[in-house]
Amino acid sequence: MTNPKELPLPEPRRLACARCGAEFGCDLSGSCWCAEETARLPIPVKGEDCLCRECLRKAAEAR
Repeated sequence: MTNPKELPLPEPRRLACARCGAEFGCDLSGSCWCAEETARLPIPVKGEDCLCRECLRKAAEAR
């Protein structure tokens, strides 16, 4: 039986920001940069995907 702790972590997903198109990585292991932000999701409007750090901060300020 394989020990889950021995499995390699998945590579971060490469995404394009839904607002500006900037490319960034999303680490689904829980250590994604967005977890460090004070803004809490869901920030994007319906139909949008993840935002880059800059657009996430702008969206949080606008709220």
